[in-house]
Amino acid sequence: MAENNVKTQEPQKDYLIKDENKNMPSAPEIEDENYVPSGKLKDKTAIITGGDSGIGQATAILFAKEGADVAITYYESEDDATATVKRIRELGRKGTAFKGDVGEEAFAKDVVERVKEEFGKIDILVNNAGEQHVMESIRDISASQLDRTFRTNIFSMFYFVKAALPYLPSGASIINTASINAYKGNPVLLDYTSTKGAIVSFTRALSQNKEILSKKIRVNGVAPGPIWTPLIPATFPESQLEKFGKKTPLGRAGQPCELAPAYLYLACKDSSYVTGQVIHVNGGTVVNG
Repeated sequence: MAENNVKTQEPQKDYLIKDENKNMPSAPEIEDENYVPSGKLKDKTAIITGGDSGIGQATAILFAKEGADVAITYYESEDDATATVKRIRELGRKGTAFKGDVGEEAFAKDVVERVKEEFGKIDILVNNAGEQHVMESIRDISASQLDRTFRTNIFSMFYFVKAALPYLPSGASIINTASINAYKGNPVLLDYTSTKGAIVSFTRALSQNKEILSKKIRVNGVAPGPIWTPLIPATFPESQLEKFGKKTPLGRAGQPCELAPAYLYLACKDSSYVTGQVIHVNGGTVVNG
């Protein structure tokens, strides 16, 4: 029997540009300037993977506005991570960032242990880090790319949940970032779409796990539609950016700040009777499930 000698590729390999805020043709809206916080996460502690830009950044800042201390992970963008932590601290909360590969279990364990040591507890885990690679043909998806996409997008969720579970208190919240593509598919994002389908199933199954239920931990997901984040110009050719999101019923792409409140809802007591569910924030596309 042949051995599996697949070597995973580096994260974000062959991206068109680095997925950083400064490289975007137009700046994403990370904060809603009219938002009025009400202490929904007062003195909670959250870990958000991929929290340096886009959806993760908007969620980290919103959590801080609502009173949470926030630790984020990031892979490469020092500027975005630094800006996110700076904003969290400006809001009067503790903030820290950890650089590394979420697809490595040792990194997940290290982040969780260091957050527990620095902040004293962990109440919320947001598994948000993800990557995608546009490929027109399944024949162009190498074994190393397939392994990498699954490592970043779904293996990381297993790693962080396993590491955090011993520290999560009764009533804690786990939130996983899925995608509209898990429900409608995307023919040029075959491996990415497959991971997002796995995330939906993982979310549902984990929410019913006896160990999770015994601790009254809620497990839910958010399935974004086309959201304007650094991932988009980093992975789609420039010719496709102008029409990005235009096919939604609302006729435009969403902004990260429009998505973050879904994560806040699932993180706070407002969703105390919600588990095993996925919230769709996609500009109006109906995707039952």
